Amino acid sequence: MNIPSNLKYTKDHEWVAVEGEIATIGITDFAQKELGDIVYVEVETLDQTLDKDEVFGTVEAVKTVSDLFLPLTGEIIEFNDSLESEPEKVNSDPYGEGWMVKVKFTDASELEKLLSSEDYAALIGA
Repeated sequence: MNIPSNLKYTKDHEWVAVEGEIATIGITDFAQKELGDIVYVEVETLDQTLDKDEVFGTVEAVKTVSDLFLPLTGEIIEFNDSLESEPEKVNSDPYGEGWMVKVKFTDASELEKLLSSEDYAALIGA
């Protein structure tokens, strides 16, 4: 199981990479394996400001559709639009080319509530 130590995680299986006041967000390797082949990623919240834990989009796999929850309060400033034509990037490279959105977050204290790689590994039993 791939759980990079330089990222933060949520109990809902999103990962967060922080650079300054911008957070890049996607779903974890564990999540994409559980979902199976991803066929569609939908984010209709571009340029909107959402609260932590609000749904920012959905990911559709052959078996199911799952909501995506925003781990930090902020404005969604970018969507990885390559996922519109190549949603399988989430399966093949969840921490790289499979990223989903970038958020300009407003409350840095929320970062402290995210899980470390060790805590996330314990959560999923890895």
